[in-house]
Amino acid sequence: MRKFLTFALVFMAIGAVAFANAETAGDVAGVATNIANQSFFSGRYLAHLSIAIAAFGCGLGQGKAVVAACEGIARNPQAAGNIRTTMIIGLALIEALVIYAVVAAFAIGNWQ
Repeated sequence: MRKFLTFALVFMAIGAVAFANAETAGDVAGVATNIANQSFFSGRYLAHLSIAIAAFGCGLGQGKAVVAACEGIARNPQAAGNIRTTMIIGLALIEALVIYAVVAAFAIGNWQ
């Protein structure tokens, strides 16, 4: 599993660097020029990276919240309503963090 995640991360980074700034699908020379002129941690690259990190963290947080809620309901079925309500409010707050990251990414990137 670790090899797969490493491969996926490297493949995603190469894809973001190679094709993030292409104006059209056939503009290979433009891609090379844009890559040469920009740093990896500026503009669109940083925006894409921040959204990816935020979505990853949100997925982990939501997964842990759901697992804890399921375990709580399994241990005490009478409290299922209260646990479910608290879980949904927590999931909404976790998801709001990703929305904040998207807003910040729009502010960072030079979107056209």
